[in-house]
Amino acid sequence: MSPSSKLKLHGFNNLTKSLSFNIYDVSYARTATQQKEYIEYIDEAYNAERLTAILTEVAHIIGANILNVARQDYEPQGASVTMLISEEPIGGPDKESVVAHLDKSHITVHTYPETHPDHGISTFRADIDVSTCGVISPLKALNYLIHSFESDIVIMDYRVRGFTRNVRGRKHFIDHKIDSIQNFLDRDIKQRYQMVDVNVYQENLFHTKMRVKEFELDDYLFGEGVKDLDDKSQRRIRSQVHHEFEEIFYGRNMPK
Repeated sequence: MSPSSKLKLHGFNNLTKSLSFNIYDVSYARTATQQKEYIEYIDEAYNAERLTAILTEVAHIIGANILNVARQDYEPQGASVTMLISEEPIGGPDKESVVAHLDKSHITVHTYPETHPDHGISTFRADIDVSTCGVISPLKALNYLIHSFESDIVIMDYRVRGFTRNVRGRKHFIDHKIDSIQNFLDRDIKQRYQMVDVNVYQENLFHTKMRVKEFELDDYLFGEGVKDLDDKSQRRIRSQVHHEFEEIFYGRNMPK
């Protein structure tokens, strides 16, 4: 990716670059006790403190300065973190004016663990947004975020909005080359996931959906293993998990 600093700009780079994730994990928790333990596990593994550490690393990776952090754990489950960031370090006596000018640069995450009491499927969803103004790019943190959650399904949107001007007054609606979000993914991620793109190039809008290729039932059982199940139960649970994958990946209810 060519850095936008090579452009001779007039004033601040006003391009807004936004990278959004919907990240999903699927599990099977058969009993009410296992379902409760699953929620407790997710809430501990991805509490507000852990999420703050992940977002702090994102800020470091993209070269942003952290201005403010707000975080919250919720009852009965879930957590949120919002981080206000800037391209440049805070300067000058009027800190509020700096924050107001750069309030479109932020990183947020919200988590949504849930279980279904009837059929045992439990899911964990994390919504992540990295939005920046200036030359810093959220794409630099793409692989780190995917590795941090190691999810079954990842749905990503990247969009460049607005425009900036060069010194001659010519507008630039994008300051780097991109054909697909996949251009910025590490090889091991490409090998692990099946991917589908829906891109609108004239709108600088890029959309990629990913789902894991390999499916081992033991990886999706919470509180028990394959050895604890008979063949019929294994087939039924495998079908349920696969069906959940299909509905999330394609974004619609599907016949069983």
